Amino acid sequence: MAQTLYSSLLLIALCSISECVQHQYYYINVNKTWTEAQRYCREKYTDLATIDNMNELNNMNKLVKSENNGATEYVWTGLQRMSVYKWHWSSGDPALLLNWASGQPAGSDDCAVMRNGQWFDEPCSKTWIFICYNTNTGLVFVDQLMNWRAAQSYCRQNHIDLVSVRNQNESQQLEKFINDRNSSGSAVWIGLFRDTWQWSDQSNSSFRYWNTAEPNNAGGIQNCIGMNQNAQGRWHDISCTGSFPFVCHEDKLIVIQQNLSWSEALRYCRQNHVDLVSVQSVEMQRRVMNVVKLASTEAVWLGLHNYCSMNMWLWVNGDMVCYQNWAPGNGSTPENCKLENRKGAVQSGGDQTWISLPESHRLNFICTNY
Repeated sequence: MAQTLYSSLLLIALCSISECVQHQYYYINVNKTWTEAQRYCREKYTDLATIDNMNELNNMNKLVKSENNGATEYVWTGLQRMSVYKWHWSSGDPALLLNWASGQPAGSDDCAVMRNGQWFDEPCSKTWIFICYNTNTGLVFVDQLMNWRAAQSYCRQNHIDLVSVRNQNESQQLEKFINDRNSSGSAVWIGLFRDTWQWSDQSNSSFRYWNTAEPNNAGGIQNCIGMNQNAQGRWHDISCTGSFPFVCHEDKLIVIQQNLSWSEALRYCRQNHVDLVSVQSVEMQRRVMNVVKLASTEAVWLGLHNYCSMNMWLWVNGDMVCYQNWAPGNGSTPENCKLENRKGAVQSGGDQTWISLPESHRLNFICTNY
């Protein structure tokens, strides 16, 4: 009992320290077209820059501002217009659950509302009340009429983002939350939108930071993104044939397509990189979700192991498991270690949650260079 209480207190103390996970960015002060910049980044680093959230955007803007010093108006990032529309969550979560009402989405409208537990597509310019998500307080009902872009900005400035719905359980919780507060029964903006933009590294990141009235595709030829240095780094769509400096990023997570036991995978990562990956935040989980799709096995080893004598899961770097993304029935009950020790893996398909497996299973794995 005393040991369990001590473990709980220790977990609370250590989990109060949040992890800051970011891409490593490199400003290249050479004017190139978008395609030339992409080729350069892929040869020297990982790819043209992908941006996952406001923290990364702010860091990139600081880097560009310090290096560019007002020398050029635009700086290339890795976002490019494609031909196929895809639905995304504003927060960056993958759109795995799509709970459309019958006959929806009905047309060319690019933003989504929730009404009576189901989703409808609406013009992003319409005004509705909306739901934000806050890490500390959970769901936040905002009884103000705004268009989708304004609602997104409000949520990002005052909370985290517009709400995401990742599974049926969250959909039911959100429906109840709305019904308890929205007596009018009107539609409510959620964080779902669609566009044709895709990051050069094929990342699922749905983060966007458009300037007012952008993107406008003037002349029908503006298929690449420039960060506008005269507008606090906000984004404009511009012609890909323009010649500007650019930002590359270097990936710190690597999927190793070899089938090894957990101990063999750990040894490989420590000999060739830094370690098996520890997933201590939503941001890192999204990184893992972006790279794990490259795996050839149904699950992929993480640096997660069960410490049987204390009935606790720990990361190989010694950290407690603060952020959790377990699949149902995994990680929450005592493990039977009599036959074989248990280790943690992430599923490479579906909603990419974590599962507990015997350590002798032979899987792909993710090394980190952080």
